[in-house]
Amino acid sequence: MLSSFQGKLVRNGVDNKAAVICIEGNIASGKTTCLEYFSKTSNIEVLTEPVSKWRNVRGHNPLALMYQDPERWGITLQTYVQLTMLDRHMLARSSFVRMMERSIFSAKYIFVENLFKSGKMPEVDYAVLSEWFDWLTTNISIPIDLIVYLQTSPQTCHERLKQRCREEEKVIPLEYLESIHQLYEEWLIKQSSSPLPAPVLVS
Repeated sequence: MLSSFQGKLVRNGVDNKAAVICIEGNIASGKTTCLEYFSKTSNIEVLTEPVSKWRNVRGHNPLALMYQDPERWGITLQTYVQLTMLDRHMLARSSFVRMMERSIFSAKYIFVENLFKSGKMPEVDYAVLSEWFDWLTTNISIPIDLIVYLQTSPQTCHERLKQRCREEEKVIPLEYLESIHQLYEEWLIKQSSSPLPAPVLVS
């Protein structure tokens, strides 16, 4: 699968120019495996999600808190996610091609939207995060050349979650993965919800 995916990138001209590629997909869709594969290529810089930061902010674990009580801690985590993802986008380039795990765009269009639409984020929190996101993306250049969507069924993601046994993910039900999947489909496949910052390659 990964070699086929690499061939798709080559056919899309990624090997011939400097590029920023964001790997998008549901929780446990295969993003880490994909990025580990490309991290072995000398001319590709790989940036994974800063999950370790989300688990430890001066001794606090906002990621675990959000999963335990999203209505209380959703805005706390997502504000920090926007900050840390922006930091990832703004890092000085160290290689010809940069591959990132997700983006500041999916942080807003998928995870913030899911919290709000599921009734687990108060409208005032959603409004504040939306204003903050709109200001960032209007006033700061965040170039992305290609989005790669690892389209994976929620059922497959749920099975992988159970196998990898990450502590914070033990409370994630199948229904949550189905909601995230639906938002990804609307954004990247149907292109009917939020603006696309770059062309999309489905794998």
